Amino acid sequence: MVHVYFMPGMAASPKIFENIKLPEQEFKIHWLKWLPPKKNESLHEYCKRISKNIVHEKPILIGVSFGGIIVQEIAEFFEVEKLIIISSVKTKYELPRRMRFARKTKLYKILPTSLVNYFDALEKIAFSKVVKSRIKLYKKFLMVPDNYYMDWALDKVVNWQQEKPPKGIIHIHGENDVIFPIKYISNAVVVPNGTHIMIVNRFRWFNENLPNILKSEKVELQTI
Repeated sequence: MVHVYFMPGMAASPKIFENIKLPEQEFKIHWLKWLPPKKNESLHEYCKRISKNIVHEKPILIGVSFGGIIVQEIAEFFEVEKLIIISSVKTKYELPRRMRFARKTKLYKILPTSLVNYFDALEKIAFSKVVKSRIKLYKKFLMVPDNYYMDWALDKVVNWQQEKPPKGIIHIHGENDVIFPIKYISNAVVVPNGTHIMIVNRFRWFNENLPNILKSEKVELQTI
């Protein structure tokens, strides 16, 4: 039995993986979740705390978005069978230009991260059924953390300093990802029409393709 640990994206609940299915006779799925960061905690220290929830030898680690950065850091602590990131980045050079600009100017420090707490109010004043349904979707998959978490997480993404991708990493990326645009991404399995939230709205693609990716010794870097 191969144990597969999934790490969600920034501020997201593990429920984003609720529709992901793997052959039960071969794989056992485990969901990791965010912990409240301690004051002035480094990314290294934070990931070490998260890693204590991984209790099986040579697991497969899968991370989405910021969760992809987290699993790369965790993989430094012990041997993993496979390391997979989805809708994420492998180095600081794959961050989009606007994030690199924010790093230099410290602009990210004044962004209104507290807006994540206003979904209840927005739902009450939304007149469109489409807007209301979208807000409900966000509320379902967001942990609604405190502002300190959001400020801390944004700082860690923007200032991530990894120079080289981990050896053997598998990168799955959406063709239409607007958070981490595909033009900055190299050496990835590209999902046609995939967006940043494709783990949620393209779960059928993952259920069809992920088992083969997990079992393959070598993954072809192509559009599939």
